Amino acid sequence: MDYRPVAAEGGVASAAGVIDYRLARRAVLREFRRGRLSTTDICDAHPELHRAAVSCSRPTEDLCPVCEQADVVNVIYAFGPGLPRSGRCVTTPQELASLHERATHKGQYTCYVVEVCTECRWNHLTRVFPLGLQRAGA
Repeated sequence: MDYRPVAAEGGVASAAGVIDYRLARRAVLREFRRGRLSTTDICDAHPELHRAAVSCSRPTEDLCPVCEQADVVNVIYAFGPGLPRSGRCVTTPQELASLHERATHKGQYTCYVVEVCTECRWNHLTRVFPLGLQRAGA
């Protein structure tokens, strides 16, 4: 199976290797709305994640489920051969496509998509997907 860019956008939840964390997100938000979690428990984006959200993110049209003041943004990190141990923040669709090309030659990369609110610092891992999977029978 080839990588499809829509996996980064959430459009391919059933693609092989894609892990979707929507149920975990719903559970956290349900506990927050019931008063079992406070904003300090869930609005705790690391300063580096917040910086990446401000400067290297992809905008969405999804309102923050916590503060409802701003749209969340997606920050994509890639990990794999030839990348820094701390991963690489993917800033453009072209960079993601380039990593996919490299993955076919140097092994598989794994991408993590984190939604972040730059206002209240809500953050949640939404998806994990592989780059560089070979087609069946290829």
